[in-house]
Amino acid sequence: MAKISGNFAMACIHAAILFVYVINVANAARVMMPLHPYMREQEKPISNIFDTSKYGILQLGNGLAKTPQMGWNSWNFFGCNINEKVIKETADALISTGLAKLGYNYVNIDDCWSEPSRDSEGQLIPDPKTFPSGIKALADYVHSEGLKLGIYSDAGAFTCQKRPGSLQHEYDDAVLFASWVCSFFFFYGSLFSLHLCWNCFPLFLYDFLGGIEGLVHILILFFVIQGVDYLKYDNCFNLGIDPEERYPPMRDAINATGRTIFYSLCEWGVNDPALWAGKIGNSWRTTNDINDSWASMTEIVDINDKWAAYAGPGGWNDPDMLEVGNGGMTYQEYRAHFSIWALMKSPLLIGCDVRNMSAETFEILSNEEVIAVNQDHLGVQGRKIFAYGPDGCYQIWAGPLSGQRLVVALWNRCSKTATITAKWPSLGLESSISVSVRDLWKHEFVSQNSKSSFSARVDAHACEMYIFTPTMETHSAT
Repeated sequence: MAKISGNFAMACIHAAILFVYVINVANAARVMMPLHPYMREQEKPISNIFDTSKYGILQLGNGLAKTPQMGWNSWNFFGCNINEKVIKETADALISTGLAKLGYNYVNIDDCWSEPSRDSEGQLIPDPKTFPSGIKALADYVHSEGLKLGIYSDAGAFTCQKRPGSLQHEYDDAVLFASWVCSFFFFYGSLFSLHLCWNCFPLFLYDFLGGIEGLVHILILFFVIQGVDYLKYDNCFNLGIDPEERYPPMRDAINATGRTIFYSLCEWGVNDPALWAGKIGNSWRTTNDINDSWASMTEIVDINDKWAAYAGPGGWNDPDMLEVGNGGMTYQEYRAHFSIWALMKSPLLIGCDVRNMSAETFEILSNEEVIAVNQDHLGVQGRKIFAYGPDGCYQIWAGPLSGQRLVVALWNRCSKTATITAKWPSLGLESSISVSVRDLWKHEFVSQNSKSSFSARVDAHACEMYIFTPTMETHSAT
């Protein structure tokens, strides 16, 4: 009897191992599939002027970033003045305001979370003054809210604030990030044992029920890792080593942990990461840091625009985090900031104190119609397609959306109110096409049958945003 029971126990364990293996293979097969709808010829755009030749080619393929990431980051508002109370309250605020339901689900801790030096074993240590409970407890709290936790490190000897970097410590740090915390759950009707493993290797453990001659009743095996979900990887103190050499080791280290972590490269656009980072990360900074000003925001937009052809599902151009609500720009400038970030398929990472937002800030960040443009599954980065007027300050930006729709932004970068006109040839539309026009900030249709051109009065530094949808009349005529 004991031999039979032991054989049965081992059979259960082998079945559990096989189950996990099959699931892993299935997941691997899933993420290897082409992500971009154009690559599968599932979508035909209404306009043919948008270059999609590079979409789907340079993608990490870890199943993440099918649309640009959304969430919050601590740096723009708090800088180094962060602590676990701020992070917990921010997570609470994302839930209570409803922002989390709109897709803002990453809670990302930036620089200054760790001690100034590693411990005697070479491990990163959370600052005991500001994070006394440790990052594991914080990860548990954030995950309990249904959100995801992000952490920060640097592809250099030190972070930008001179905390320990991860250069030449990639595997140790990746295991640390993934191990906050990993658990194995064994169920027998209800939970009867919980094993915690701190190195996150697949150790298949089993318990014996007392008095039943070693019979193991394993009905379901769950392998649950509750660690970090996102890594922002900076570029300071890089010792002059080429970024194409420094950034892949962390990708490999993350993959080796078995945990799926969003890998955000923050290389500042120095070595044109759009050309090479798609094989390495899920997003890549194309610019230097943003600051809370009109001049910085517009400069960054123009730099990011040149790399539009290299973004797509699986990997996105990153012109840095949002400054909306931090006080350095006007309402119209912030609305333009948010509109263009959404149109460019940029990450929407809130950079203000969401615990104390103004009504205007919340209105901008919670515009579901603008967010839907950013998260559209077609995944084509919109771009500047035409500019005229003084120094080209009357601008038309556009991009194709699913369902043969087109997002169009009329952006007045001049200092006076002006009428801006988008003509069909500049949008790549045939002159015979008729479209309905929906205003995404007024939340209403402003035209049901526009042909050949569309015009709107736009305030100084403002951006009006629309969706053009072909009408039934157009379809019946073609």
